[in-house]
This record gives sequence, structure tokens and C-alpha cells, in this order.
Amino acid sequence: MESYTIGQAARLLGVSVDTARRWADADRFPTRREGTRRMVDGPDLAAFCVEAAQEAGEGEDAPYTSARNAFPGIVTGVKLGTVDAQVEIQAGPHRVVSLLTREAVEELGLEVGARATARVKSTSVFIDRL
Repeated sequence: MESYTIGQAARLLGVSVDTARRWADADRFPTRREGTRRMVDGPDLAAFCVEAAQEAGEGEDAPYTSARNAFPGIVTGVKLGTVDAQVEIQAGPHRVVSLLTREAVEELGLEVGARATARVKSTSVFIDRL
């Protein structure tokens, strides 16, 4: 299972490190200590990313990257079929869903809480494991 520092979590959430710390201090998502670092488990961060995006609502100004149509985020859902798979990524306020082969998901090691980037070209979405 992947874990993130508060700084990494802040970047994935699109907020400052101070904001991420305040949210953690307010128990909006659980953290644990590894030495001097506060860590967030991937599945906990994924669940909070979805919650935070829903709270933000639609129509608000939200930062997003369109450079080469890349949407870095965190995997919030993986549904495996016999041959195919569906992967959901929360990229800031954007939810991106991609259909790909089960083999690709397994090779990339995609699981809830993992960092990934959705790349969009025309009608296709490609996912890179970070």
C-alpha cells in the first residue's frame, strides 16, 4: 500500500501544505507518524480526495493542468473484469475514468491510493503509474 507525506498529499489535493496540515489536524483524514514525518495511507487519501472534490462543487474556479492533457492524481477506484478493467482517478476537482485491459492495470500496479496520471488524447485516456 502506498503512503504519502503531508506535502505530497497537498500537491495531489491541489492545496498548500498548511491547508493539508490543518485538515489532518481537524481529523478530515487520518495520518500516522513515521519518524518525524506525518504520513497518509493511499486509500485514506483517495477517499478524502473524492470527498473534497464533491464539497468543492461545480462551477468554482479550480486549478487544473492542460499541459499535454495530463491529469495527475490518485486512484480512487479499480474494477477488474475478466479481460477489461475500469480505473477512476481523482485529479484535483476532476474525476477521470478510463477503461483499459486488466493486464495493463496489473502491470502498472494500479490500486486505490496509488498516484497516477491520466493522459487524454482525442477519445482515449492513457494512465501512467508514477
